[in-house]
Amino acid sequence: MNDTLYTSDNADSSKKKPVAKDAALPTVKEETQLDRLRNVIKKKVERQPVLIPVPERPGVSIKVSPNITQTQMKNWRKSAGEDTRNGLDATKFACLVIGHSTSGIYIDDEEVFDSEGNYLNFAHPMILEMTETTRPVPDAVRALFGVDPHVESAALAILDAAGYSDTVTAVDPTKESTTN
Repeated sequence: MNDTLYTSDNADSSKKKPVAKDAALPTVKEETQLDRLRNVIKKKVERQPVLIPVPERPGVSIKVSPNITQTQMKNWRKSAGEDTRNGLDATKFACLVIGHSTSGIYIDDEEVFDSEGNYLNFAHPMILEMTETTRPVPDAVRALFGVDPHVESAALAILDAAGYSDTVTAVDPTKESTTN
């Protein structure tokens, strides 16, 4: 019984496939400007956290994320009364910016963690206890800073770090660059 499914390895040993001796090596595609642009655009744009000192509390700083969207800004302005008869409460707006962007509290250049290793922010029960407040925003923020002008200054520093005060300068492509 000759079953072609079961053949020995030696049966076709005389029939060897020819091997190309000059096999072409795979060509390396050079990266184009379009490829470079595609790679740059794929990367997520995110700003690094910054430390904002609390002026009336020596050695104390808050770590904030300056990644603030326009939607967040709109919601904070609305919460601070922008569309009300009395208008926007600048200190409340500043407290909202600080309270919602804080991702840690430092003392003497070291981040403070709770007993379970979690970072502290204004909503953390330990901060509420320390500031003797029940609301993170605006009460705990104002209690930590102690002086309203410092609250507003800190919020402006956060918004600056987020890029809201950046100026984009147009470049005339017809002029030669002076930096070579």
